[in-house]
Amino acid sequence: MFIGHFGLGLAGKAAAPRASLGTWFAAVQLLDLLWPIFLLLGWEHVRIAPGITRLTPLDFYDYPITHSLLGALAWSVAFAALYGLLRPSARWGLAGLLALGVFSHWVLDLLVHRPDLPLLPHGPYVGLGLWNVPAVELPLELALYLGGAALYLRRTRPRQTGAAAGRYATWLLLLVLPGFWLAAALGPPPPDVRTLAWGGLTIWLFVAWAGWCDRRREPR
Repeated sequence: MFIGHFGLGLAGKAAAPRASLGTWFAAVQLLDLLWPIFLLLGWEHVRIAPGITRLTPLDFYDYPITHSLLGALAWSVAFAALYGLLRPSARWGLAGLLALGVFSHWVLDLLVHRPDLPLLPHGPYVGLGLWNVPAVELPLELALYLGGAALYLRRTRPRQTGAAAGRYATWLLLLVLPGFWLAAALGPPPPDVRTLAWGGLTIWLFVAWAGWCDRRREPR
């Protein structure tokens, strides 16, 4: 699951516009924002095993900090607490919604992963395995993304100042994300784990891009 997470972030921004789109993207992708960092630090591990599923060649055999159920719950609370501290004027209800956004990542991953998601740091493991059913997974993920994008575009509009940036930079972002997704899903496997981890860090760029675009848009 990749653009499905971003789709929920777009929908979250439409439903709770006081938090920026960059914040929503950071929430729904927090686990994958941290994962490549922990790979580079040697705190979590993955194998490249082409054929292990039909849509991803990755064997996620050790990621208890970011992708266990317990870890996801902890990161959800931590994100909400940090947002509340950095935005004291915001209501804690919004922080709670962002926490749900963080936790939604684990729920969507549960749908697509084979049974490799740990409930506790070292098992038991769960996963419904939709990565092995591309005819279901790809349309489902695309529908989540298109639905979220439609809600965001319907609920926001470019500001009068910087309208071109608010319009065209946003559309470019919305087009680049599915292109990135398809390249990862249908392209060759990464050559090694270190290259995979550095590539995973590009998600931070999408968070920053979304925040920049969102500052040039306003609620309708």
